[in-house]
Amino acid sequence: MEIEDIKRRILALCDEEYAAFTSKLIPGMSEGYIIGVRTPALRLLAKEIVRAGVEEPFLSSLPHDSFEENLLHAFILGIKKMTIEESVGRVGLFLPFVDNWAVCDQFVVKGFSKYPDAVYPFLQKCMGSDHLYTRRFGIVNAMRFFLDEKFRPSMFDDVSSAVTGDYYVRMAVAWYFATALAKQWDAAFPYLSSGRFDATLLRMTLRKARESFRLNEWQKELLKSIALGRE
Repeated sequence: MEIEDIKRRILALCDEEYAAFTSKLIPGMSEGYIIGVRTPALRLLAKEIVRAGVEEPFLSSLPHDSFEENLLHAFILGIKKMTIEESVGRVGLFLPFVDNWAVCDQFVVKGFSKYPDAVYPFLQKCMGSDHLYTRRFGIVNAMRFFLDEKFRPSMFDDVSSAVTGDYYVRMAVAWYFATALAKQWDAAFPYLSSGRFDATLLRMTLRKARESFRLNEWQKELLKSIALGRE
């Protein structure tokens, strides 16, 4: 399947109403950049391309021309069979072209969970990047893959060090620590109580945590005490 064939397939799936809806969720994109293709259709197309073994020309055609092409690229990398070294390398090459939170947060490489010793140093590097969405990718994937049996308390410092003034980075950090409270309460609660975060970031984190169904009422009351202590 040639690159132009893939572009035609994407355009054929266009839904103008969905494009308008998506554009409201992802502000700042140029007119026409969001075509309006639903995510399940793009996932199916990614599977078809990988199954046919014709993904390489498309993966080499950076930068892409649309939001959907970038999302398709992310989905292909997420399912393509590669060594962990190749996977990390290709993810690193693509991340500088990610220009919005939606592609960043849906960019899931399932093989990452099998190779923590190779993946976490890569995520640490991402969290130190000057590129906004590379930094966010590092934080979100540290949350996704390293808050269960692979968790180490020192990882909290890695994520805290990634904080910048950008909203999308700060929101990712808040999301990470709200999830950490649900999965690693005994480590996360003292960490958040220690005064490391500014008041705004702490409020963002606690708000997301209080919205969680994974925390009980006793835990949520304790979180209120942190907020009251900073007022």
